Amino acid sequence: MYDAIVIGAGPAGLQAALTLGRMHRSTLLLDSGEYRNGTVLHMHNMIGADGTPPAEFRSDARQELAAYGDVEIRDAAATSISGADDAFRVDLADGSAVEGRRVVLATGVVDDLPAVPGLQDLWGTVAFSCPFCDGHEHAGKSIGILGAAPRAEHLIGLLGRIVGDITVFPTSEPFSDEDRRLLEAKGARVSGAPVASVEKDDDEVRVRTADGEAAVAGVFVASGTMRQRAPFAAGLGLRVLESGCIEIDEFGRTSLPGVFAAGDLAHRATLPGPMASVLLAAAAGQLAAIGIIQSLA
Repeated sequence: MYDAIVIGAGPAGLQAALTLGRMHRSTLLLDSGEYRNGTVLHMHNMIGADGTPPAEFRSDARQELAAYGDVEIRDAAATSISGADDAFRVDLADGSAVEGRRVVLATGVVDDLPAVPGLQDLWGTVAFSCPFCDGHEHAGKSIGILGAAPRAEHLIGLLGRIVGDITVFPTSEPFSDEDRRLLEAKGARVSGAPVASVEKDDDEVRVRTADGEAAVAGVFVASGTMRQRAPFAAGLGLRVLESGCIEIDEFGRTSLPGVFAAGDLAHRATLPGPMASVLLAAAAGQLAAIGIIQSLA
């Protein structure tokens, strides 16, 4: 019987395990090998690790955790969770099961991209969603924004002072006259035809439409959505917010006693959505671990 089972080994899960280990709480960290930033070459906006490859960050974190005898790491995926506070059972993909007094959900989310041929292959390398994570690397360069007008307008407002110029491409139907005027008023060029495909060509991205093609340094997606990577929120009957994320309090507590959540898959009701960054995910993991330690004490 572990004091805590942490499911997910991204920054939230790794930090939760570190905090629990430092407080000498027996902890099992389950690593499925799936990460939201799994295709990203370098993570940014993380003090002390700005520009570090995510795989290197995870490897270094696991080496640090090896110094703590109360932390065990298994490269295994959880498939289901049952039980209640002080007696949870987690079934694993290999057919085994483990038990813990508390559970931390840190499995993250999956990005569902618009159905643009070639886009998935570019995701995390020259196609992005977060200007805080990847905007600076495009300073003074031409970029494309793929997607609907309201979100595209928001991205223009954030990226306009950083990049050289912006072209917005619809991903399905052409923009209405009103949306076109709105985007052009923000200083962007607007494609008259939806994007047909994207392709990396040396250091550029070729964005093709029925009217021709454009070369940009990178593209930002304004019409993607996200969903829970794992089915645990639904399986446990956790309260879920309108964003699709699990509702938590300041210390990561969910609506089910004994179950905590941290990272992109959860946020407080006072926020409109998850604050997606490596630093904030790690901070959420630490807060969830503190919540567990307080509850066990």
